[in-house]
Amino acid sequence: MIKEKSPEFWRATLALGCGSFMIFSNLYVTQPLLPEFKTIFGISSLEANASLALASLTLGLSLLFYGPLSDALGRKKIMLITMIGVVLVTFLLAWAPNYPSLLVLRAIQGFLLGGLPAIAIGYMGDEFSKKAVALAVGFYIAANSLGGINGRLFSGWMADLFDWRASFLAAGCLSLVCLAVFWWALPPSRHFQAQRFGWSSFIRPLGLHLRHPLLLVAYLIGGLNFFIFVNQYSYITYLLAGEPWQLASRWLGLLFLTYLSGTWAASISGRVALVLAQPYCMALGISLMLLGSGLTLFPSLISILLGLLVSSFGFFFCHSNASSWVSRQATEARASASSLYLVFYYLGASSGAFYLDPFWRWAAWPGVVAGSVVILLITLGCSLWLARQDGRTLSQLHAAPNHTTQAEKPQAS
Repeated sequence: MIKEKSPEFWRATLALGCGSFMIFSNLYVTQPLLPEFKTIFGISSLEANASLALASLTLGLSLLFYGPLSDALGRKKIMLITMIGVVLVTFLLAWAPNYPSLLVLRAIQGFLLGGLPAIAIGYMGDEFSKKAVALAVGFYIAANSLGGINGRLFSGWMADLFDWRASFLAAGCLSLVCLAVFWWALPPSRHFQAQRFGWSSFIRPLGLHLRHPLLLVAYLIGGLNFFIFVNQYSYITYLLAGEPWQLASRWLGLLFLTYLSGTWAASISGRVALVLAQPYCMALGISLMLLGSGLTLFPSLISILLGLLVSSFGFFFCHSNASSWVSRQATEARASASSLYLVFYYLGASSGAFYLDPFWRWAAWPGVVAGSVVILLITLGCSLWLARQDGRTLSQLHAAPNHTTQAEKPQAS
């Protein structure tokens, strides 16, 4: 097994981080362009958001396929093939003749984007020690946030300097570099044990995980948090593109630098989880999301940016702990368990706009915040329930005759 902080650990973490950076750069490349799409194509805010929502939807659905497939065929090969497909489709997007064709290509791109997220944490579960998994997942999710920042930041600047097509060309060139690093750096799977692929191997693990109440609640926490978080950023671009700020695409892209606090949160989440039970870490992250959402209500650009920084920190801190917790709790078919978490996660991202749009039409940004608070209070309650159930599991381990090994304790935390 790959031990934490070993040379092989850093090489594998670099590879998965570069792959993650590439995937999320491409997923979020359209987000700062939403107001521009609305103007250029003469569409509504909800229709413009479809360029992000549709890619998130097909990404989420693809995870149901890639997880079981990788359990049967292996991890690295599938990640490489899908990443090559992402690069090709990204370049094709630059030549989309109209908005419907752009949406079709984004749907295809989303399906290919799911290859790495579906498998990466399963790869870690196979190849890394348990302590190394907790540490590596934090770095991996930090790369998620850096990729999201890059996609949005470069997209906004390229669109202002040239046009929206240049945003896809820049994303494609950068993706080629990330693909080369991933291919070179990722060690082959040494502890992977293939499982026979069939409908039973596809459906049975999903049913097993969905019947696990603790895993199901963690899935809901991840999905509903992202349901709110990513779509808050979409609607705040409409807020800041209008009066009194009237920010251009390049400045809306800079808005996503607030994700840097999330990058830091993800990178430290593994260390915090060694001293604080992960469900309590989730609750802490959600509480910060509530605080950050409230700060954005003050009519000041500084307050809005501060609120986004706090909310981003809280979201990624919670997400890192929830995804790591799922990987550690799954007793079999880890890739399927992690994939199912991400299915909930991205289905949340793709559907959140439909929930928040009526609040936006009702009361603009204060309405979006009100709608967000309702959902975040639900996920906060879920995380506290999970902490209570997790505590009972820990008590049972202490009461059992063979409970004393240190390796068992983190599984219940």
